Amino acid sequence: MSEKKLTYDDLMAYQSLFTLAPSFLLGRYIKNNTNLVGKFSSQVESQLKGLNNKQKEQLDLLLESDVNDLQELLIQAYKKTHKKQFKQLAQNDARDFIMLNLTEIKKIV
Repeated sequence: MSEKKLTYDDLMAYQSLFTLAPSFLLGRYIKNNTNLVGKFSSQVESQLKGLNNKQKEQLDLLLESDVNDLQELLIQAYKKTHKKQFKQLAQNDARDFIMLNLTEIKKIV
């Protein structure tokens, strides 16, 4: 694993992606441990193909990151933005959901 880590600023560059789904839907997806990457695999693949070098580096950092570290960033994001989706993803019950979807992205990459 590299010494570099994702930062709050890295996360905020993609804030719109975290808030695409309304919070009530995201809550349902988390509760049901939904494989969103699998559901939208063609769109995910299309987005991944269009990444520039900096975005690819950030994706690699994300995929190498520990879920606890990611959730700490999500807590920071919630405290600063008050976006409910960040809070939902930062909670312990979202851990499996995050791990599942990161694993699915790794399969595509």
